[in-house]
Amino acid sequence: MYPVSPNTVLANALGSAEDVLAPRIHDAKPNRVVFVVGTQINGAPHIGTSLVQSLTFAAAARTRDRYGVPVAVTFGALDNAPYELVTDSISGHRYQRAYAQALGEPEINAQVDALYRPMFDALSDATGVPYHVETYSDQQRSETYRRTWLRLLPRLEACRWWLAPSTGVPHVRVPCPEPGCGWAEKYAERTQVVIEGNECAQVYAHCLHHGPYSGSIGPGHGAYLDLATLYRNLVKEIALSGGCGALHVMVKGGDWVFGSHLVDGALQAAGHAQGRLPARLFCPQVVTDTGAKLSKSLIREGRVPLPEGALPWMLDTRLWSGTTAEYAERLLGLAETVFSDPRHFFRSYSAAELGRMMTTAGSRTAA
Repeated sequence: MYPVSPNTVLANALGSAEDVLAPRIHDAKPNRVVFVVGTQINGAPHIGTSLVQSLTFAAAARTRDRYGVPVAVTFGALDNAPYELVTDSISGHRYQRAYAQALGEPEINAQVDALYRPMFDALSDATGVPYHVETYSDQQRSETYRRTWLRLLPRLEACRWWLAPSTGVPHVRVPCPEPGCGWAEKYAERTQVVIEGNECAQVYAHCLHHGPYSGSIGPGHGAYLDLATLYRNLVKEIALSGGCGALHVMVKGGDWVFGSHLVDGALQAAGHAQGRLPARLFCPQVVTDTGAKLSKSLIREGRVPLPEGALPWMLDTRLWSGTTAEYAERLLGLAETVFSDPRHFFRSYSAAELGRMMTTAGSRTAA
């Protein structure tokens, strides 16, 4: 069942995949390690999402066993993913309404409970690694996140081209506050942020239906603060670098390697030393026979076919024939294979190969 994986520069330097975390663990000497993994809440998860989630729990368990340090997983449920997108016929600007504004907090929580918690419960039970869920709505309203953003604003000129290389304008979206609305300009063309002291910023924007509006943002109050992807990750990583004794590990799919170069540039431009920041672990990416990332959106839209060897459950894990616990056990069995050699971890897998490995992977029981 083991894959045949080529050697790489990174794999040749490691004895095991989690060795990439060793420099940070030895330097920081944390009292605990928190593995942070997120996904957009835009429907049922697919195999790429499940793979990264299961590898997160497996990596946490291996780190706990190797270093004798308590570990936990934080699942970031990104409910700021676009739910609707339209183009304004007058301005030509694109507008979006996110899941958080379109569905509301109770419905978002219900989706998380239905689509993600059963899987996380099964992974947690099998590995003994605790977890908690934090939506982006929770994160952006926290005092730590907002204070971090407010402190970053005076330095934004230095890092803006890292966050938005094409325009130099990092996108801030403050959804229209009118009841039942929640639309915001996707690319924030008419959005302006005005600093009003250390504790407040005023955001001026333009709604698709209601015209100009504004919202204030302070440490513990104010409008909904939605940041574009690179900008959001910059603020999140700075916010998690505080001196609480914990080392945070950002777990991402392999497609994030390229984007993280820009986040690193922004972190340095904002004056943050690498040693104080969260660590990162990039997981294998699931690809098609063309080498492109397996995209459920492109397949569902009919823009690309289901790749050869891929099965319907890979796009919607609810279609897996067994139970959630069995699915989690298969994924953890697969994780043991992937973690058995760094060459197996730091690479991509075709959907067909991953399906074969899932079929032959053994189950795993908790220690």
